[in-house]
Amino acid sequence: MDAVFLSRLQFAAATMFHFLFVPLTLGLSFIVAWMETQYVRTQDKTYLSMTRFWGKIFLINFALGVVTGITLEFQFGTNWSRYSAYVGDVFGSLLAIEATAAFFLESTLIGVWIFGWRKLSAKAHATVMWLIAFAGSLSAIWILTANAWMQHPVGYTIRNGRAELVDFLAIVTQKFAILQILHTLAGAYILAAFVVMGISAYHLLKKQHIEIFTRSFRIALVVGLVFSIFIAIEGDQHAVDIAEKQPTKLAAMEAHWETTRRAPIHLFAIPDEENERNAVEIGSIPGVLSFLSFHDVNAEVRGLKDFPKDERPPVTITFIAFRVMVALGAYFILITIVGWFKRNKLVESPLFLKIMLFSIPLPYIANEAGWVLAEVGRQPWIVYGLMKTSQAASPIDGSQVLVSLIAFILIYGLLGAAGLFLVVRHVRKGPAVVTAD
Repeated sequence: MDAVFLSRLQFAAATMFHFLFVPLTLGLSFIVAWMETQYVRTQDKTYLSMTRFWGKIFLINFALGVVTGITLEFQFGTNWSRYSAYVGDVFGSLLAIEATAAFFLESTLIGVWIFGWRKLSAKAHATVMWLIAFAGSLSAIWILTANAWMQHPVGYTIRNGRAELVDFLAIVTQKFAILQILHTLAGAYILAAFVVMGISAYHLLKKQHIEIFTRSFRIALVVGLVFSIFIAIEGDQHAVDIAEKQPTKLAAMEAHWETTRRAPIHLFAIPDEENERNAVEIGSIPGVLSFLSFHDVNAEVRGLKDFPKDERPPVTITFIAFRVMVALGAYFILITIVGWFKRNKLVESPLFLKIMLFSIPLPYIANEAGWVLAEVGRQPWIVYGLMKTSQAASPIDGSQVLVSLIAFILIYGLLGAAGLFLVVRHVRKGPAVVTAD
C-alpha cells in the first residue's frame, strides 16, 4: 500500500468533508448579522424570529466545522511531517496566526452571542454577530493565504535545507492570495444564499411562515445575485493570474496539449492523457483561451506537451472540475436573475420555488469542484515548483494510514449524519414566532 497515495486520499477526504461546513458558516454569519440588524433597526419581531431560526443552523454548522477542521492540522504532523519540516517556518506561522488571532476570537464571540440574548442590549448583541462574521472571514483569510503560498510560494529563502520566512508582507499581499481569498469567500456567500433560499422555498411551497421566509428569501437573493456576478468577474482575473503563475494548471483546465497562438477552448472534450491529445473535441472556439488567459486573442498559450510528463497534473480530473465549476457559476447568475423578477410573487411561483429547493446541493458541488481544480491542478507539487507531494509524506507504513483513513471515514460519516439530522429536524420544525423578548 502506497503511503503517499493513502495520505493524499485521507487529507482530500477530510478537507472536502470539512469544507461542506466552512462556506455555510462564513456566508450565513453575515446573513444572520444582517437579519439581526434589521430587527434592531425596526423592532419587527419577524426579523428576530428569522435571526434565531437561521442562527441555530449557523451554530450547528459551526460546531461540525470545528470538529472536522481540528484533525486537518494534526495531519501535517502525522502524515506530512517532511512537508512540515521543510516549510513549517512559513506555513506554520500562518496557521498559528489563524488559530490564535481569528479562530479563538470567533469561538469566544459565538459563546457571547449564544448566552448574551438577555444579558446584552439588542444593539450590542447584533454587534457581536457582526464581529463573529468578520472573525470567521479573518480566519478563512489566513488559511487561504497559507494555501495561496503553496500555490505560488513567495517571501522565503532556502537556508539550512529548508524554506525560511524572509518577507511576511510579500506572502500576505501577493495577488494570488488576494484573488483566492475573494474567490473563496464569494463562493461561500453564494452557497449560504442558496441554502437560505432553498430552505425558504421549502416552507413557502408549504405556505408556512410566509412572511418570515419571504423576507429570508429576498435577503439571500440579493446576496446570491451580487456575489454570483462578482465571482464571474473576479474569476476572469484569477484565470489571468493562473496563466502567468501556474501554466500547467491552465493547460490542464482546458486540455490544451499544443503550444498555440489564438488558442481555442473546447466546450466539450474527452482528454486522452496516454496519447497526449483529446479523443473528442466539440465546440472549439479559436482565440478564446488566449483571450481569457492574457486578454489578447493572438497570445500564445503553452500546451501540456511543453512540460515534462512528471510535472503535469491529472488532466481529466482538472478539466472536468473546471467545467463543473464554470457551468454552475453561470447557472447561479441565471437563476438569481430570474429570482429577482419573481421576488414579489414567490408564493405564486411554485415551479421556481421547487427549482430553488433542489438547487441547494449545487453550490456545494461548485465549491468542492473549485477546490479539486485548485489542489489536483497543482499536482505533482505540494508547494508549486518547490516541493513535490511525493517528497512531503511522512516515512510511515501505508497500513497505518489505511487504518486512520477508515477511521476518518467512519467518524466523519457519523458526524455528517448527525449534523444533517439536526439541521433537517430544525428546518422541518420551522421558526418559533417571537411575540415578546
